[in-house]
Amino acid sequence: MSRALRYLGQAVVYLGIAAAFATFSKSPNYVHFPPDQALLKVSLVHSAQRREACRRLSAEEIAELAPNMRKPLSCARERLPIWLEVLLGDRVLVRDAFPPTGFAEDGPARIYERFEVQPGSYSLTLRLRDTDRTEGYDYQFQEVVELRPQQNLVVDFRTESGGFILR
Repeated sequence: MSRALRYLGQAVVYLGIAAAFATFSKSPNYVHFPPDQALLKVSLVHSAQRREACRRLSAEEIAELAPNMRKPLSCARERLPIWLEVLLGDRVLVRDAFPPTGFAEDGPARIYERFEVQPGSYSLTLRLRDTDRTEGYDYQFQEVVELRPQQNLVVDFRTESGGFILR
């Protein structure tokens, strides 16, 4: 008799677990992204200029170096931060400096920002500075974009392609 009760108890527990899985597979409803919104992502990886310009070594300085380290230029590794400004219509989404990565601050700045916005037509303005200038920007982009509900607009930056890219 105890064996039959044990099997019956196991069956009740297994049915309870199966019922819990069935319940949680349908509810609560999870909405990953609101259906009446558009998404603007700024996702870029870019290296700014070096903090200090390379300098040419003299013949005496080169001679002091180990034979495998002799090169005519000495360049510091540190890079400048990147200044980024993103405006959607008259609303400022980003206006900030992004530092270089790495222990020696010699890696690229990595930027990932995500904004949920109302669908519609907007003037998108993008500006980026990667040099040591104190005012203005090195790259500028402005375009009117039409954002539809559930649209995912990604902003990228490639120097070799001329600057900002919309995807």
